[in-house]
Amino acid sequence: MLMASDFCRLANFPRPQPTTNHRGAWRGSCSPRPFPSDGRPSEPWAFRCLRIARPSAVSRGRSVSCRAAEITTDPGQDRLMKVPISNIRNFCIIAHIDHGKSTLADKLLQLTGTVQKREMKEQFLDNMDLERERGITIKLQAARMRYILENEPYCLNLIDTPGHVDFSYEVSRSLAACEGALLVVDASQGVEAQTLANVYLALENNLEIIPIIGLDCSDAIHCSAKEGIGISDILNAIITRIPPPKDAAGNPLRALIFDSYYDPYRGVIVYFRVVDGTIKKGDKIYFMASGKDYIADEIGVLSPNQLPVDELYAGEVGYLSASIRSVADARVGDTITHFGRRAESSLPGYEEARPMVFCGLFPVDADQFPELRDALEKLQLNDAALKFEPETSSAMGFGFRCGFLGLLHLEIVQERLEREYNLTLITTAPSVVYRVNCINGDTIDCSNPTLLPEPGKRRQIEEPFVKIEMLTPKEYIGSLMELGQERRGEFKEMNFITENRASIIYELPLAEMVGDFFDQLKSRSKGYASMEYTFVGYRESELVKLDIHINGEPVEPLATIVHKDKAYAVGRALTQKLKELIPRQMFKVPIQACIGAKVIASESLSAIRKDVLSKCYGGDITRKKKLLKKQAEGKKRLKAIGKVEVPQEAFMAVLRLEKEVI
Repeated sequence: MLMASDFCRLANFPRPQPTTNHRGAWRGSCSPRPFPSDGRPSEPWAFRCLRIARPSAVSRGRSVSCRAAEITTDPGQDRLMKVPISNIRNFCIIAHIDHGKSTLADKLLQLTGTVQKREMKEQFLDNMDLERERGITIKLQAARMRYILENEPYCLNLIDTPGHVDFSYEVSRSLAACEGALLVVDASQGVEAQTLANVYLALENNLEIIPIIGLDCSDAIHCSAKEGIGISDILNAIITRIPPPKDAAGNPLRALIFDSYYDPYRGVIVYFRVVDGTIKKGDKIYFMASGKDYIADEIGVLSPNQLPVDELYAGEVGYLSASIRSVADARVGDTITHFGRRAESSLPGYEEARPMVFCGLFPVDADQFPELRDALEKLQLNDAALKFEPETSSAMGFGFRCGFLGLLHLEIVQERLEREYNLTLITTAPSVVYRVNCINGDTIDCSNPTLLPEPGKRRQIEEPFVKIEMLTPKEYIGSLMELGQERRGEFKEMNFITENRASIIYELPLAEMVGDFFDQLKSRSKGYASMEYTFVGYRESELVKLDIHINGEPVEPLATIVHKDKAYAVGRALTQKLKELIPRQMFKVPIQACIGAKVIASESLSAIRKDVLSKCYGGDITRKKKLLKKQAEGKKRLKAIGKVEVPQEAFMAVLRLEKEVI
């Protein structure tokens, strides 16, 4: 049964507009309105629509043409209408950070009518507060648009991607779900590092690039997203230059999961791209990697909000809700197929993300450890590049050792855990797992300095080494080789890939790379260099355990394993920092960095001294000496029984310092 608004749309009459009266916002929908052209007396708007929509030869013959006219003049309003597979275009937007991807996505959503002007806001697809505060895109976001070209409707599936190098894994996942990419270059900034990196990622996935920067710029489109110039040209180029997906609707269902998140009410919500076959609401589906089966309670499209539909076929992008409560059952990269008619093989999925930076995350309140574990599992569902495993510290208690793609990735994950899951966390210095060969023949894996055997019980300490390949323009070869030498690297070879681009290969300890090595690489090359590494094994090194003693007592959480050549520099930096952070006591406090029983660096915290001579305004000097001697004996006795408490702020500052000097 059609509603009155549908009748009016068929007859090409304007829809009812709300009045400005706040007491009856929709009262005007039934108020009398005269026809614009005839002089007939006014009648209620709804009755007029019903009278016009009575079955007649004229109205029946005119309904199809009115519907076609409506599609042409009002694009984007019927985004759920099906189109042939040849009229589907899947594309993403890639660029260097802060080159205008989100601004361009906003204009595309506006021009296609996907988002109304009254609902529009800057960075519309960036739905996290953290993204708006920092002005960067952190998560890929999908949106379905409808566009009319030469009276032919097209379905455009857009994926907006991050631009920072720390979130390149998000970009690679979006590229795998598309046939084309818009490469945005800010004319005022030019081609930058991540611009080229994204081009190479797109070429590896055999995507059509508009334009192909660095290869052929003859077809580049000149536009300004802020001014709205050239947006129609971009939409036309998407349709004419990006190929449609393959028509594989008759094959068994295979759908690739490219993103997901956890909803506390509906469970895991999966974002997927249908590669083969069709999927309908109510189908029994099977996840090929996890081996779990569920009923598809709801499927739909992202436009950009979730809109339910009854069916999705090959080439379309959508979401799925199936009351999935376990986050491990629907992982990014898994393949969805039908339970009854399973596909013979799964889709290739994604290459495993390789962490670049490692650190420990511990809850300030030990009772929050289960909440932290659940939060990391749910966040990993939304951020597949995050890796974690349990870890124990004598000072911090139970926590997790986590791997990240970069320091910005680390900061974002920590902020999301604190904001979205109401956790208070402590971040420790990066560390690796060492292998200790004991005199009795035992081999111990040591991830914590407190687990290191005594010097008399161990024969040697081995540390993990990696083979690292740095790709850089020739202008930065010298500074990157200097970086490799500073990090105890062993130079292997250097090759010129092109006349202006070289590959430098080093083998260096993993402990030297897990801190700020990646940031130093980007800093020294102005963002143009990139790197990749592979594990090559364990090698013997001259490693020592550096202990920190405060008032003669060892402080285990501050102990570190360092190379012998760096021990003095690290010890000096730690003792100086602790002297600034530990509050003064009533007695003198020595702060020492030790290797075994040998002190290699030392600082002293002077005592708080009470002026005991204030009442001696005269008299013999022996009286003053007696008071000073009595004060010294009291301080000596207090030092013997006193304890120095290291504040939490000191631990945090020293951990940050360790990240810089180790």
